[in-house]
Amino acid sequence: MKYLFKVHIKPGHTAEEYADAWMRASDIIQRAPGARGTELHRKLDDPNELIAIASWESKQQRDAMESHHDGTVAAIIRSAAPYCDIEPIGEFDDPEWVVMPSESPASGTGKKPN
Repeated sequence: MKYLFKVHIKPGHTAEEYADAWMRASDIIQRAPGARGTELHRKLDDPNELIAIASWESKQQRDAMESHHDGTVAAIIRSAAPYCDIEPIGEFDDPEWVVMPSESPASGTGKKPN
């Protein structure tokens, strides 16, 4: 499952400021059972807008991590609050349809992943 959220950097601050806090918090969160990694992407036409994607084996494992209060993670997140606004996008299941490039120009049908 994927958990996505947008990050809007406030004027006078940089994405790098947020990324530092995000990496420190993610390093701790990724130690939880079921964590499968996180990604932080910068929007091409707006360097002050980011999207974060956290991957988990299941929603239950992510919920379990959320229900366990980690004071260090909470402090890191609070430290980032002055320079960004976070907008949750939502929780998504792993993809049902995937189209990958192949060597054959005739291929490209959507297939459900195994």
